[in-house]
Amino acid sequence: MEQKVKEIMSNIFGVPISRISNDSSPESLTEWDSIKHLNLIVALEEEFEVEFDESEIFEASRIPQIITFLKSKS
Repeated sequence: MEQKVKEIMSNIFGVPISRISNDSSPESLTEWDSIKHLNLIVALEEEFEVEFDESEIFEASRIPQIITFLKSKS
């Protein structure tokens, strides 16, 4: 799951997967802006067939948080 999340992030943000780590965040990746964050959420929802609630959308700013949310929905 983690690898797939990294692949999606790499694709959405247009950066090599090697630049994506568990510590990646909007503060550490200049490519991670608000529009791309929403694109990331939509891509994750489509890939994993889940739906994030409003609070999760705002909190999903690091891979560990995203994984936790995805696991809670499976």
